[in-house]
Amino acid sequence: MHRQSVYLLLFAVAALLVIGSVMLFSTSTFALEHRNDPNYFIKHQFVWLGVAGVGCLFAANVDYHFWQKMAWPLYGASLVLLLLCFVPGIGQRINGSSRWVDMRVTSLQPSELAKLALVCAVAWWFSRGETEPRSFFKGFIAPLAIAGGLMALVAPEVDMGTTALLGATAFGVMFIAGTRLTFIAPIFAGGIAVMMYVATHIGERHARLLAFLDLEKYKEGAGLQQWQALIAFGSGGVEGLGLGNGRQKFAYLPYAHTDFIYPMIGEELGLRCTLLVVLCFIVIVFCGAIIALRARDRFGVLLGFGIVLLIALQAVVNMGVTTALLPNKGLPLPFISYGGSNLCFCLLGIGILINIYRRGLSEKECQRSSVKLSVNIRKRLVRL
Repeated sequence: MHRQSVYLLLFAVAALLVIGSVMLFSTSTFALEHRNDPNYFIKHQFVWLGVAGVGCLFAANVDYHFWQKMAWPLYGASLVLLLLCFVPGIGQRINGSSRWVDMRVTSLQPSELAKLALVCAVAWWFSRGETEPRSFFKGFIAPLAIAGGLMALVAPEVDMGTTALLGATAFGVMFIAGTRLTFIAPIFAGGIAVMMYVATHIGERHARLLAFLDLEKYKEGAGLQQWQALIAFGSGGVEGLGLGNGRQKFAYLPYAHTDFIYPMIGEELGLRCTLLVVLCFIVIVFCGAIIALRARDRFGVLLGFGIVLLIALQAVVNMGVTTALLPNKGLPLPFISYGGSNLCFCLLGIGILINIYRRGLSEKECQRSSVKLSVNIRKRLVRL
């Protein structure tokens, strides 16, 4: 299965990119922004796709230990760029959130770089020989501080979705590395409580939370996007209305080409295609996990799992939001939604997974390591 995992991974990613490009061409023409050029978004997305493809090829051919050496430079660059989001004239505030930096040629979303920096830094920490993952300070407090430094700058952007994503990914990597669940669980629960408190004290986020609890009551206000998304899914049914025949993109569903492109897939291509998207993400998670488990060292394992967690959690949150199973968070659907920063770093992550696969264990080495791994898993379960 390991030999086929990378091919299945690439096939799933390619399928998502094709679906995303087709749906972006169908929906972005009717976006309210840049009406003077109906192909503005699709042209820019293809430019970003070219840049992302180069990044993917670079990551696939460069030893993944490069990211171990670059962990702290990436972390430092992320902190600087996140701070620039709040500098007048450089940071861009859109829809009440300060998430973008004006690079003159284009805009960059530093939180996307922060996701990669977080995974690299936490994986670097646990790959050190002197780090004891089950100790309270080295195995819990120190990696939590690494994640907290980035989360502390992302949260003031009024980006609760990315803040929660960073925290959940950090906890996931920490757990895989061996941090005690008794350390993680209380802080994880406390983090959810804090985010709920913050959400209820920020006007727009509070309204979104109320809309989630009673969507029909707020369907004309904070719950408009999710309400129209459900209408799109219902209109499409199993077969869909046909490519290009969707109605919600005619300004009924705001941002139908970005965070809410998944309902447009349901409306135009039907339930079969939405389930195909889900299947593709399941394949990415499954194959990514297999590749990560075959890495030659601890850093490769943690880096691979961290990338898989980032992609999977974004997909779960986006699909949960657009189906009204979660409050509106504003996270894009990887490989499908319009957005250059997210596309670049997602494909960069896929390139890293490919390199981990290329430098992975042989079949004989894997058989020996799998025995050790199964013993370690059993010991871990007994301790839990």
